Amino acid sequence: MLNSLNLKLRDLARNLLVLTLFTGIFSCSDTKKLTYFNNIQDSDIKQKVSIPEPIIQQNDVLSITVSSLNPEASAVFNAPNESTPNINSATANSANTLTVGYLVNLNGDIQFPILGTIHAEGLTKAQLSSMLTKQLIDKKLLVDPIVTIRHLNFRVSVLGEVNKPGVYSVPNEKLSILEALGLAGDLTIYGKRENVLIIRENLSGEKSTKRINLLSDDILTSPFYYLKSNDVIYVEPIKDRVAKERNATLLPIIISMTTLLVVVLDRVGAF
Repeated sequence: MLNSLNLKLRDLARNLLVLTLFTGIFSCSDTKKLTYFNNIQDSDIKQKVSIPEPIIQQNDVLSITVSSLNPEASAVFNAPNESTPNINSATANSANTLTVGYLVNLNGDIQFPILGTIHAEGLTKAQLSSMLTKQLIDKKLLVDPIVTIRHLNFRVSVLGEVNKPGVYSVPNEKLSILEALGLAGDLTIYGKRENVLIIRENLSGEKSTKRINLLSDDILTSPFYYLKSNDVIYVEPIKDRVAKERNATLLPIIISMTTLLVVVLDRVGAF
């Protein structure tokens, strides 16, 4: 009777070991859910995606450079204007640094040399450049001035199931969602790639949302492919994250205990 019981226990242990191994294999085999652009083929994408034109908002920091045929006359307009804290998580050194530029205050204005208070909020860079150029000419301060403007604090927030969530500042105004996720260290294996949320605040203060499927190549032609400053990217966790973490912890223990049980029962049966 003891031998019969040992045989049954050994069979039970072997079946448990096989079941555990198969569970581990199948839980790791669904790579399609982790692979971007599953349906993409070798081809040229002819549809162009427009890069959003940034609209100047409160608390923006602008670099404004003025040049003309008279460098000495232009120099007064190129003196440093403001030094504002800039938290940049995109680099290894995430300490506060100072960004020198024209700060758009809570009234939407900047203080420009000689010209004084200039209302910038709601304008594009091209519109503000045209306004400054016209005033410099009308007031006969410069001849044929060239005004160049760019944002110094273009930033996006990447949150949720990414390896390095945070606020990322970039030195240019052309940033795609893929580049932003790359700055954040890519999605974790628990990130829901087919349902990435983008939150965008409009000039009026209203917010719009868009769901992006990274498993499809449709993202490459989406108007949300290129981000705007202050966009928020949120990566949702998959529903069974807790279960997968628990399985990942328990699976080695179960395999070890089952293996030990099989060995012990085999030794017992040998006697």
